[in-house]
Amino acid sequence: MEIEEKDLIELENRILFLKEKLNIEETKTRIKELQKKVETPAFWSNKEIITALKQAKEEVETIETFLKELQDLKEFFSLLDGNDLKQEFSNKFKALQIKLKKKEIELSFNEKYDQENAIFSIMAGAGGKEAEDWALMLLRMYQRYFEKKGFKAVILYELKGEGNEGIKSVSLEVKGEYAYGYLRREAGVHRLVRLSPFSAQNLRHTSFAKVDLTPIIKESDLQIKPEDLKIDYFRASGPGGQYVNKRDSAVRLTHLKTGLVVSCQAERSQGANKEKAMHMLLSKLHILEEEKRKQEIAKEKGEQVSAGWGNQIRSYVLHPYKMVKDLRTGVETSNTDAVLDGELDLFIEEEIRQLD
Repeated sequence: MEIEEKDLIELENRILFLKEKLNIEETKTRIKELQKKVETPAFWSNKEIITALKQAKEEVETIETFLKELQDLKEFFSLLDGNDLKQEFSNKFKALQIKLKKKEIELSFNEKYDQENAIFSIMAGAGGKEAEDWALMLLRMYQRYFEKKGFKAVILYELKGEGNEGIKSVSLEVKGEYAYGYLRREAGVHRLVRLSPFSAQNLRHTSFAKVDLTPIIKESDLQIKPEDLKIDYFRASGPGGQYVNKRDSAVRLTHLKTGLVVSCQAERSQGANKEKAMHMLLSKLHILEEEKRKQEIAKEKGEQVSAGWGNQIRSYVLHPYKMVKDLRTGVETSNTDAVLDGELDLFIEEEIRQLD
């Protein structure tokens, strides 16, 4: 589609709206005030002020970069007179569009932990090989999505399925800008309908897998009493490299009061795995306490709180027709191959728009 002058005007309006929403002029004034504070001995090592100054500068630089690139596009547009230039112009226009869209989405991240990294878990539902294979398909789908978003994902723990095929459960540490903000609405039950690859009669089968998300909490006031903790050490399997099976380096922590269980086998040493597992458990306990408070408030208001395996969010149908549909937003596509290859922006961006 050929880009017209009205497209440039629309792009400019979006940038100016973003500039106003971020209060850039006020931010510039705040930068001057923060810089004065940083220059004084009493504040120069204050981490909160330094972080606030850095974030303020980044916001201003982002908008100024958008405006500079827009001005370059306007000048480029006035010079268009051949197909070669049109293609180059189109590429630059689309590149700015993508960066602007990313910033617009990030402004929607207003939950407490949206900026944090995440513990991302997948658990196969009942159904043996069928469900375990579906859980593995989901893992591959999300791993490709993480790659496309530039997130770094490391498998912390993986429990293989029957005959070492598929997975019963897997937990990953996902690191990246707004990782939890992008992923948190993916929590819930994912349903697959397909012709079973494990059935000699080639019967249609429905499988379920559950996705769970926890933000990685940097600091928590929670304390875990030693008597509330059961620690198991075992021989790791799956990812972890050539050293992973040499000794009982994997760690499983069970919080006896809540029944929460976390495992880690990503590191070579038992101590490192225990430390990472403790951090995972603290994050989960912290969020559990917050969820309890939210449910109590919701109960007081008479709201219904749904959770667990009853909370089905998306359906993936591969037979008798092809369709992936989000049951919350209504977004759907027949391009199932692309979705299973990690093309999830269509769903996640609409979740961000509708569900917040």
